[in-house]
Amino acid sequence: MDAPGFTASLVAGGVAGASVDLILFPLDTIKTRLQSPQGFNKAGGFRGIYAGVPSTAIGSFPNAAMFFLTYEYVKYLLHTDSASHFRPVKHMLAASAGEVVACLIRVPSEVVKQRAQVSASSKTLQIFSTILNEEGIQGLYRGYKSTVLREALWSWRRGHMVDSWQSAVCGAFAGGFAAAVTTPLDVAKTRIMLAKAGSSTAVGSVLSAMHAVWRSQGLAGLFAGVFPRMAAISMGGFIFLGAYDQTRSLLLEVGRKSP
Repeated sequence: MDAPGFTASLVAGGVAGASVDLILFPLDTIKTRLQSPQGFNKAGGFRGIYAGVPSTAIGSFPNAAMFFLTYEYVKYLLHTDSASHFRPVKHMLAASAGEVVACLIRVPSEVVKQRAQVSASSKTLQIFSTILNEEGIQGLYRGYKSTVLREALWSWRRGHMVDSWQSAVCGAFAGGFAAAVTTPLDVAKTRIMLAKAGSSTAVGSVLSAMHAVWRSQGLAGLFAGVFPRMAAISMGGFIFLGAYDQTRSLLLEVGRKSP
């Protein structure tokens, strides 16, 4: 891929991702509190629904930019003929690779954000410092595996980007379905990130976290927060894919017209 294409993907992905994360942040807070072990009301209820937004504001742009930069680069490396039956596989592999790289930025941001969401009285910087002092760098990457698994499965819904409105509509419907299917993984990720340092949940696997939720709360616990998650990802898919495709097209057009 040429340099203008990389630059356009980087900027467009960052703008689209940051826009979605900040616009839909209240829905994410509600979802996190529904999934928290202390319950929705004790985690803050509807109070302070923008708690943790500084972490999202800092991590959102580079996270989304890295996803799309990796996505476009892997697609370029796995170049196939336009009529090839392997094109869907190429897109899935590229999306999965993008998530693995993006999660290096997303997970630390998510850990700090989620702890702030269930403890609105604590400041983002204070939470970040506490994690580093008590757990070190590995504390910021707690839940990395569950996040990568969740995001990789979710990203497989992304197909070839066509016209902006088509990308947006497809992203909305596919995103809602993928959100529902991957909610148990999201619950496990939330429990792992919020667990007390050194606890069995904090050091355990995704399956053990899901099993613990199943034993204590059953199916309802595994699908806690499914509706705000579906709403956020459906709307996010509409905004994200549409904004990315439109922004990237605009940047490439400007690049072609520039001397």
